[in-house]
Amino acid sequence: MPRTPRDPEGRMPLRDHLVEVRKRVVRIALGLLAGAVLGWILYDPLLAALVQPLQEAAARRGALIGLNFDGVATAIDMRVKVSLFLGVLVSSPWWLYQVFAFVNPGLTRSERRYVYGFLFAAVPMFLAGAGLAWYVLPYVVQVLNDFVPEGSSNLVGAQLYLSFVMRLILACGIAFLVPVFMVVLNLMGTVRARTWLAGWRWAILVSFLFSAIVTPTMDVLSMFAIAGPICALYFIATGICFLHDRRVDRRRVAPVG
Repeated sequence: MPRTPRDPEGRMPLRDHLVEVRKRVVRIALGLLAGAVLGWILYDPLLAALVQPLQEAAARRGALIGLNFDGVATAIDMRVKVSLFLGVLVSSPWWLYQVFAFVNPGLTRSERRYVYGFLFAAVPMFLAGAGLAWYVLPYVVQVLNDFVPEGSSNLVGAQLYLSFVMRLILACGIAFLVPVFMVVLNLMGTVRARTWLAGWRWAILVSFLFSAIVTPTMDVLSMFAIAGPICALYFIATGICFLHDRRVDRRRVAPVG
């Protein structure tokens, strides 16, 4: 098969680059499907783990707290959603690689060298964000159930609860990818560290707004548990960008020969 012609800097023509969209989307879908099959098989222990914070809250308060499947098709609907949720988590290395592979041909050789690090950093960062959400989840459920009056029961709709849990975990995983993109854009020479630092107020504001959306509790502690690490990662990424900019600036002013 003839190789796709490239320009002198190694870029693939835009038309051929866009042709890959369908291939990458299909591969991502197949990866999600494979993960969803695993989620379907492991549905019972996965559902038990997701419901455990409710059981702990019920034991703590001595009240009836649990899921309510309030529709004929709710159980099968939630099994499909939970299976897809696990599919997204399990196949995260695969779909992140497909995103990287799609962008890679459109970059120059020098840009491609820097972006290789994206794949190795993105997967653990995504999983770290999901892990943080999982760690905070029992506390969030506990705080929300503390508002239930004594002697009352709290049968939470399965759709509402599981959608909230899955949204929290996936949103935190995606949020932890932001520092990776920051560093990659800096290494490619697109955004300098001073630009990231100049937007630190907006970064903190957006982090706390994001935390307020994904953790709808009224206490400050749960908001800081999510927003704090995100803000810290923003400044760590900015520091890495400053170190890179300093090295670049030194090479530019160094005498030749």
